[in-house]
Amino acid sequence: MVSAKKRIWGWYFFDWASQPYNTLLLTFIFSPYFAEVARAHYASTGMEPAAAAAQAQATWGYGQTIAGLMIALLAPVLGAIADGSGRRMVWIWVFSLCYVVGAWGLWYLAPTTPDLTLAIAFFGLGLIGMEFATIFTNSLMPSLATQEEMGKVSGSGFAFGYTGGIVSLVIMLLLLAENGQTGKTLIGLDPLFGLDAAAREGTRAVGPFTALWYALFMIPFFLWVKEPKPTGTGRSLGQSLADLLALLKSLPSRQSLFAYLGSSMFYRDALNALYGFGGVYASGVLGWSVTQIGVFGIIGALSGAIATWIGGRIDALRGPKPVIVASVWVLILVCAVIVGMSREQIFGIALPAGSSIPDIVMYACGMLIGAAGGTVQAASRTMMVFHTTPERATEAFGLYALSGKATSFIAPFAIAIASDLSGSQRIGVAPLIGLFLIALILLIWVKPNGEQAKP
Repeated sequence: MVSAKKRIWGWYFFDWASQPYNTLLLTFIFSPYFAEVARAHYASTGMEPAAAAAQAQATWGYGQTIAGLMIALLAPVLGAIADGSGRRMVWIWVFSLCYVVGAWGLWYLAPTTPDLTLAIAFFGLGLIGMEFATIFTNSLMPSLATQEEMGKVSGSGFAFGYTGGIVSLVIMLLLLAENGQTGKTLIGLDPLFGLDAAAREGTRAVGPFTALWYALFMIPFFLWVKEPKPTGTGRSLGQSLADLLALLKSLPSRQSLFAYLGSSMFYRDALNALYGFGGVYASGVLGWSVTQIGVFGIIGALSGAIATWIGGRIDALRGPKPVIVASVWVLILVCAVIVGMSREQIFGIALPAGSSIPDIVMYACGMLIGAAGGTVQAASRTMMVFHTTPERATEAFGLYALSGKATSFIAPFAIAIASDLSGSQRIGVAPLIGLFLIALILLIWVKPNGEQAKP
């Protein structure tokens, strides 16, 4: 018999196992490598450098869009089906396989004669696997702890996951991922296992590394997290889909849930854009190197791990809503600093040439983004639990995933328009402040305890 504590720790291991897909593949290692390879490929066809870079970014963006649409459309449907049968674990197995196959396939993106379409397909498969597996593991939360302990469990899980992301990123930077110019890792070593730096095998190894990491660290999850006693609705596929449609139609009458889904849609969209923009801003405005951006990522993830653990305790004491509100205000502050800072000045105050103040401020912003971003995601998970029941938890988290993907184009599009109109990379971030403020306004109608009775 697995103890309740061990079951919770097993559930934590999903966050630890899955986080490298975000840290290594989506943000710091594979996506820059894909852009580099795609840019060189398009340039070799005769494109001008700027056009090649734009085409590389467009290719990556189209792949993300297709995967995001599939997740948005299928997430609530799969959730309804799973809730009808009461079975979640089988789905976690299926989408874990998608994660592993998708991540492993990224090895095949060679720097010469690259098959970009195949790389996008593998990446999309793994991303879909990660997102759907997350929906089903999140839906197990109501069976793990009481309502009073839910925030602590969610926060600790996110903190554990961030720590896994840090460890995996450090291993890649120090031992495997080579610099494109020198062929050496961050500490001046050749990539491990005799990997060929000229063929970028050290960097390409991020795919198999991520797949093996996930497969290894999901073992505690599958050993310790057992399916709770069947809590399914017992409805057929047709009935489950009818229930989903009824839920969608009922949202306007469920004020707290409707407002929460709308609010989280805006602040998650803005947060994802801020994650994606941090490295671009640091490179374009401050002139940071890849190494500095890597350190920036480690600092952000470390602060996220610490803050999310603390935030989980506050969530357990005060509930998720105050944590969400405070985190969003911190993110607004960060956006204001980014808009008001350049290499030469901060909020109109001139800086001496070569001043390190912008670098220090940006590192501090990275810490705040990691801290506030982690706590708001953990508390959001708790708040979603407060708006559902154990029987329909998967459907609810599927709906949560839908709300997170349905408008994911808004923030990038707003940044693009603001950047074009202003001609300033800094001003381009300003629309995120508006999105965060809209989220705060919608939170006014969200009940602190969701649709559950106050404990």
